[in-house]
Amino acid sequence: MFHKEGIVSIAIAVSVAAILSIVAFTVEMPVWTQILLLLLAAFVLIIILQFFRNPSRKTILDDTTIVSPVDGKVVVIEKVTENEYFKDERIMISVFMSPLNVHVTRYPVGGKVAYSKYHPGKYLVAWHPKASEENERTTVVINHKNTAQILYRQIAGALAKRIVNYATQDDSIVQGADSGFIKFGSRVDVYLPLDAIITVELNQKLKGGESILAKFTDE
Repeated sequence: MFHKEGIVSIAIAVSVAAILSIVAFTVEMPVWTQILLLLLAAFVLIIILQFFRNPSRKTILDDTTIVSPVDGKVVVIEKVTENEYFKDERIMISVFMSPLNVHVTRYPVGGKVAYSKYHPGKYLVAWHPKASEENERTTVVINHKNTAQILYRQIAGALAKRIVNYATQDDSIVQGADSGFIKFGSRVDVYLPLDAIITVELNQKLKGGESILAKFTDE
């Protein structure tokens, strides 16, 4: 299963692979060159197909948990000041996605979208400390039913040149549902209440929509 955002890229990759294959079989050339062209055709197609894959995920809907919005590795867990929306201290968990990860973004909790904004910006490497505030990015805030607010931020990296965000203010959304896509290497930051119970650790690998980042404290 492939993500709808990859339709054009997949079509181009198929065309390129087909052209390279046709050239390899119709133009006179050394055998090693023919093999090289066929390998290049296969490489281009495989890379694009794997990048836009959209595997089915079984999110266990739970109003007490915050799930990871993306696949990737936890690279930051720290208390920070969030300056765009909350303007106060929050716990930030950053998940870095390599080009080999699934790049679908999913809603970490269910509720209603309170805020959704796109910011143009730079293309620093995704793990750069200033990437969260200076890179191209989108910020989404969700009002959870328990009155808590969860913010997540899609951040473009040095290769990612396009962020897709489906969240629209006042939308009612379901935990784990598709909320967007980021192309070619990037990161997502999730900002949690200070009393959230963190359930992940640094360098842990996560699955979007399934791995639990944190839990809300008992009300």
